[in-house]
Amino acid sequence: MATHTTRMLIIGSGPAGLSAAIYAARAGMEPIVVQGLQPGGQLTITTDVENYPGFRDVIQGPWLMEEMQAQAEHVGTRMMWDTITSVDLENGTPFKAYGDSGDVYEGATLVIATGAQARWLGVEGEQEFSGKGVSACATCDGFFYRGKKVVVIGGGNTAVEEALYLTNHSDDVTLIHRRDSLRAEKILQDRLFASPAISTHWNKTVMRFVGEESGGLTGVLLKDTQTGEESVLATDGAFVAIGHSPATELFKDQLDLDEGGYILVQPGTPMTPIPGVFACGDVIDHTYRQAVTAAGTGCMAALDAERFLATLDFARSESRSVQTVSA
Repeated sequence: MATHTTRMLIIGSGPAGLSAAIYAARAGMEPIVVQGLQPGGQLTITTDVENYPGFRDVIQGPWLMEEMQAQAEHVGTRMMWDTITSVDLENGTPFKAYGDSGDVYEGATLVIATGAQARWLGVEGEQEFSGKGVSACATCDGFFYRGKKVVVIGGGNTAVEEALYLTNHSDDVTLIHRRDSLRAEKILQDRLFASPAISTHWNKTVMRFVGEESGGLTGVLLKDTQTGEESVLATDGAFVAIGHSPATELFKDQLDLDEGGYILVQPGTPMTPIPGVFACGDVIDHTYRQAVTAAGTGCMAALDAERFLATLDFARSESRSVQTVSA
């Protein structure tokens, strides 16, 4: 057991956490990043990345995260291989986080960058064809299906938005929903039903993703929820759009969360109601969920944390000066 102390403690090592670390390290704050169960975040299970600025050719998600980590370490970040099991935010700075290893991490400021995970169906072939026809992000991967047949699975806002987005690349988009009506907002439904590129399969559940591992996805096995009849729908790509689960279990009793479990922050900032605690990346974002937006909010969190500490340091310095004069 050991206690690690830093000016900025960062929980999470995806684009948000590592961007915060880079900015903090360059400001001389010697940040600590506790990497968690999935070091590097969701990009480590993503293959082709074509929409992160600065690379003219397609790059690999794991490689991008390796480079981000190397950059963070190069400028002075300490990376810790540990998983946080509990935190203490109620007693103010320094904030404490307790690792599965038994180590304790203390930060004058805390940046929460624990991210979110896409919800999956959990059916056969889903993981086998991940990156080979099965995806959970149309914005990330839709371009690779230009001119091809694609399906979207779900019935909420996420699914409808994904289907509408995919019409930018395909004129053959099918929405598959297990019920006979959608849960999405009416304005989104109106846009969906008005699109000639989108068709809808009602009362259908996906039983299995079909294809050959060497050649990728070729279709989805569907089951009618009313008749029990099974059929295979041919497709080149399948987008699972049944929502995301933010990794906020650690904070549910200490920070305000919205109905989806995302951390609530002051609009346009990464600031939580607790001074000195900041949240960034997908843990606060149920709209965009992109690596570049996560990195941007990570930068914001580090800059705001630096300002917070500067203000705190100045106030302490003024207080000491007053005490000296009084003495």
